[in-house]
Amino acid sequence: AVLHTWGSAMTHHPHVHMIVPGGGIAPDASRWISSRPAFLLPVRVLGKLFRRLFLTRLVALYDAGRLSFFGSMAHLTDRRAFLRHLAPVRRKRWVVYAKAPFAGPEAVLAYLSRYTHRVAISNRRLIAFEEAGVTFRYKDYRRPVAERQQVMTLATDEFIRRFVLHVLPRGFHRIRHYGLLASGARKASLALARELLNVTAPSDDDTTEEPDDFHPPCPCCGGRMIVIETFERWRQPRGPPQGSPSTGSSTP
Repeated sequence: AVLHTWGSAMTHHPHVHMIVPGGGIAPDASRWISSRPAFLLPVRVLGKLFRRLFLTRLVALYDAGRLSFFGSMAHLTDRRAFLRHLAPVRRKRWVVYAKAPFAGPEAVLAYLSRYTHRVAISNRRLIAFEEAGVTFRYKDYRRPVAERQQVMTLATDEFIRRFVLHVLPRGFHRIRHYGLLASGARKASLALARELLNVTAPSDDDTTEEPDDFHPPCPCCGGRMIVIETFERWRQPRGPPQGSPSTGSSTP
């Protein structure tokens, strides 16, 4: 599970990306129970369950004095006003949207991996930093696909405010493992799952030895590089002085 707190315009949009297996180990550990084809879970039931758990724990935070209200929301410090504020939400349908990935599980893993260590905005989306503010690209998902790429300019202090919204507290874990990957029982759970599914565990042993004449690839063209000379530390070569011959010898 990976916490993601921002939208494309760096607004506060906290949500969690999660990998969920299409099945699980039976309570008696005797078999693997797969989900039905093209069906993972009943989304309407999940919506009601999440609504109940979210609102119950929100009220618990309120009763524990963990919530603060300011400005136009200050009246919610009164418990009756707070409960009246939540009443319409309890009657709304909380929507859970689920669909199978178009390109399979590999595409899901590739998508999720891009968010594990990303920050609120990447350098490639920044266009300019001027007196008027910071200009950057963002996607407006309310527009048609062809018009989603937009440009926004924010005052410098507003840009910094939005960025700081996504700086997590010290010690906060953005990535958490659960279920089969829970740290306490990961090794045993994965071994049992592979046994029940009759899947061979990947080998961790790399027996391939590096040849003596191994040459690393060039990061630019991919060709094999050839070492023509090695210099000791702090003994890097210096170019000849300007105007002196590059080859041959000279006498005073």
